[in-house]
Amino acid sequence: DVQLQASGGGLVQAGGSLRLSCATYDVSFDDYDLGWHRQVPGQAREGVSCINTKNGSTYYGDSVKGRFTISTDNAKRMVYLQMNNLKPEDTATYYCAADLAGCGQWWVRSKRYESDYRGRGTQVTVSS
Repeated sequence: DVQLQASGGGLVQAGGSLRLSCATYDVSFDDYDLGWHRQVPGQAREGVSCINTKNGSTYYGDSVKGRFTISTDNAKRMVYLQMNNLKPEDTATYYCAADLAGCGQWWVRSKRYESDYRGRGTQVTVSS
């Protein structure tokens, strides 16, 4: 069964860093692009970042560009999100996801709450 398990969230002060990890099980890196969404209760889901697992191209939402870095370890079947210079507005539950539609559709599908697979989230709280 396909599973994605995110971890690494926590409480951090503004300006600090966190690294989220996502362990994937039975996800074909040849077929699915991988990435992260986030959501605050009462607000719409937001696409954060996506990586094209075939060519390594990376994509970021405007609000995190320059601060977050997505990467994969294909041998370990892991996806990472390095988050630097965190801001209080980054506070959210972060979800790892896999999508056949690819990074080109990541943000459109995020707004529609669509993902082929999505794991349980990990909470990130940034204090001011």
